[in-house]
Amino acid sequence: MCGRTMTTAWYDRLKPRGSQRMQLFLAAFMWSAVGTGLFAYGVWMLFGRSEFGQSAVSWGLLVGAMVIGLLKGRFVLSRTARKNIARIRNRPEGLCLGGFVSWKGWLMIAGMMTLGRLLRSGLLSPVVVGVIYAAVGTGLFFACLGIWSAWRRWEEEEEEEDGSRPSPG
Repeated sequence: MCGRTMTTAWYDRLKPRGSQRMQLFLAAFMWSAVGTGLFAYGVWMLFGRSEFGQSAVSWGLLVGAMVIGLLKGRFVLSRTARKNIARIRNRPEGLCLGGFVSWKGWLMIAGMMTLGRLLRSGLLSPVVVGVIYAAVGTGLFFACLGIWSAWRRWEEEEEEEDGSRPSPG
């Protein structure tokens, strides 16, 4: 029992903690960075690695991927983003920074990374991989705008509570 208490105390002392607002920032930043990276990789696959090169076909595939990504972002990922925002807002202040994503979410992220690695292994053509990556990247980036908006509103709410911003009028 004593060893468990010492381990828990050690873990609690070293665990990186952050405010709800910081966790919201980290969520928005992660979605933005991953979305941008996936989109950039998809563009590189479509234009740099595919048999079409910099042709109208590549541009058409990119536009199609972006439309698919926007639809996925609007109807699927935005819902997930709203759930993440609610999860962060409902958590007590000062919990572990990595908690801005649930355990189930971290497992899903690990699964998506594994799937991404399989996609890049050469099983599919660069065109297919490029379209998938560009679509997912577009969707993530579109959905992250809602998280950034929630983070910004949080800042405005804090300023109003502090009275640091003069009221308009």
